[in-house]
Amino acid sequence: MKVLVTGAAGMLGRKFCQELAAKGVIAGRKVESLAMVDIVDSPPIESPFATHSIAADLGAPGVAEQLVADHPDIVLHTAAVVSGEAEADFDKGYRINVDGTRYLFEAIRKANNRPRVVFTSSIAVFGAPFPETIGDEFFSTPLTSYGSQKAIGELLLADYTRKGFLDGIGIRLPTICVRPGKPNRAASSFFSGIIREPLNGQEAVLPVSDTVRHWLASPRAAVRFFFRAAEIDGALVGDRRNLSMPGLSATVGEMIESLERCAGPDRVKLIRREPDPTIMRIVEGWARNLDASRARGLGFEAETNFDAIVRAHIEDAGITV
Repeated sequence: MKVLVTGAAGMLGRKFCQELAAKGVIAGRKVESLAMVDIVDSPPIESPFATHSIAADLGAPGVAEQLVADHPDIVLHTAAVVSGEAEADFDKGYRINVDGTRYLFEAIRKANNRPRVVFTSSIAVFGAPFPETIGDEFFSTPLTSYGSQKAIGELLLADYTRKGFLDGIGIRLPTICVRPGKPNRAASSFFSGIIREPLNGQEAVLPVSDTVRHWLASPRAAVRFFFRAAEIDGALVGDRRNLSMPGLSATVGEMIESLERCAGPDRVKLIRREPDPTIMRIVEGWARNLDASRARGLGFEAETNFDAIVRAHIEDAGITV
């Protein structure tokens, strides 16, 4: 199996590559090589198979053709400009999130080897007003540029799959929490920040109210989603190739209560409330609760309580509480 990962230097791309190296197999077959693509060089990883890092701009014409010249069997497309940055920089968001995606799909079509393509979409494709629970049949009416760009990617994936150019599975990720490392420019960054920073003994800023509810899953769950999407029989998925991933619905207040249960009240005291109208406006248009029964029926799994998400981060980060 030859595997190509775009956005490999990002948090989820990196975790997937590390897990792939540890397993050595994907979709029941031994991995032969891994190409790790990002705008910067990806840090090296120890693996039983050949790996190479490629620093490239997927939004530049001609780059994608070079990336798929080796005819990868599996392509994990995670490269993207995140929500806050895509909203602030309209041109950059469309160049990377739309043009880059179409360039990649077009290069695959021309290469004519029909790999499994796992496209990381987002629950941002859904826009308010929402029903009590959002099912797979709910209209994609995004209220942000990022959500619009991901919705376009979903349509491209479905059409290129329908035409037989590639074998695509689109996975709408919940907000991934707790993200390790430093905050990024995603508008959802605070969901991780109010857990991660206090656990590190640092102050965290909370820009929204405690009543804000959101759909969440851990980095561990996201990596499991990728592996399942790489192996699943497309016939089981059918023509509707974009799936809303499992997660859990929790309010910010419930997240903070979980932090206190897992790490004590002193950590909670490090959260400083500082309302941000821009972030509040973006968050108001986000999905709060999804019916992911279709994805669960296809073998995708996530956490069922937020304590498990906090404890997973504590374990992965080696934090003492």
